[in-house]
Amino acid sequence: MANLNKVLLMGNLTRDPQMSYLPSQTAVVEFGMAINRVFRKQDGTDGKESCFVDCQMFGKRAEVINKYLKKGDPLFVEGRLKFDQWQAQDGSKRSRVRVFVENFEFLSRGGGGAGAREASDLPETPEPMSPPANDDIPF
Repeated sequence: MANLNKVLLMGNLTRDPQMSYLPSQTAVVEFGMAINRVFRKQDGTDGKESCFVDCQMFGKRAEVINKYLKKGDPLFVEGRLKFDQWQAQDGSKRSRVRVFVENFEFLSRGGGGAGAREASDLPETPEPMSPPANDDIPF
């Protein structure tokens, strides 16, 4: 049987990213995200629920997250679920599921208000290329 472990999330950071380094000098960033859902209840009122997720990323791109993002900033992440288990100081067993981030995209807050970043502060992202026009294609 085939397996798939793929997560796509779009939300806001719940805290500033926390950077650390492994003994191999590999960068590690940890941050939390809140993913909100607004829906209509059966009685006609609006409902709202939030899902809070811990995220972790390694390498140079972890340094980018640490440098350019802060609490409240929107972010799109792509990754996989990772199950962690450990024993707490009181002897109890603990566990959690977190997202191991493999890719991410900056999102705009929109409106250009106080939360918007200056264009010179953000890393350059290439413009999307459109396919070349070809008049010989019959469709």
